[in-house]
Amino acid sequence: MQNPVYKRIVLKVSGESLSGDIGYGIEASVISSIAEQVKEVVALNVEVAIVVGGGNIWRGIAGTAKGIDRATADYMGMLATVMNSLALQDALESIDVPTRVQTSIAMQQIAEPYIRRRAIRHLEKGRVVIFAAGTGNPYFSTDTTAALRAAEIEVDVILMAKNKVDGVYSADPFKDASAEKFETLTYLDVLNRNLGVMDSTSTSLCMDNNIPLVVFAITEQGNIKRVVLGEKIGTIVKGSV
Repeated sequence: MQNPVYKRIVLKVSGESLSGDIGYGIEASVISSIAEQVKEVVALNVEVAIVVGGGNIWRGIAGTAKGIDRATADYMGMLATVMNSLALQDALESIDVPTRVQTSIAMQQIAEPYIRRRAIRHLEKGRVVIFAAGTGNPYFSTDTTAALRAAEIEVDVILMAKNKVDGVYSADPFKDASAEKFETLTYLDVLNRNLGVMDSTSTSLCMDNNIPLVVFAITEQGNIKRVVLGEKIGTIVKGSV
């Protein structure tokens, strides 16, 4: 039996990663790959909570640029995360991983309302909990949701699963060949250098609650398990280096 270094995790999956090479919507092969990787981690008796973005369907900022009221655009984005969460739930349960979706906006016909104690109980019973609809408030990103839920349910780490990059770089590696990949960073490094790991609200919340982040590529099969087992892939962000 392999020994994981984390007992309870939040996995943050960007909406864009679900679209694969299509660039929009949900690519079935991608979401199946993510589900298989989560199953590997659950088999290690690690408690897994997931926060999924909605950028593959709708981005609130983009809607605002088109003249839509910011709050309305953000609520539309929250609904996009619910669609992604239901798709991920279906992919997980099709491979026999028990799953619950909890939403910050009440929609009882399709998901449970977010209740902290109930979420923790699901995790303790070995169920994967997917947090949907963001924080339930406009002006907050799903990164903030991940940081907030991580603090509430007292996880050991947040895993930031990326689609195109395998860690945090000093610049965009697709535009700057000299971009340097970091192995470790502090929260203050991320804030002061504006490295774009998470937005500043999310980073500050992680810093205040001493929640480490691991930023890595989800595109390589088995990477989630490797991180959970303590392999040094990607970039780790913590209080001190």
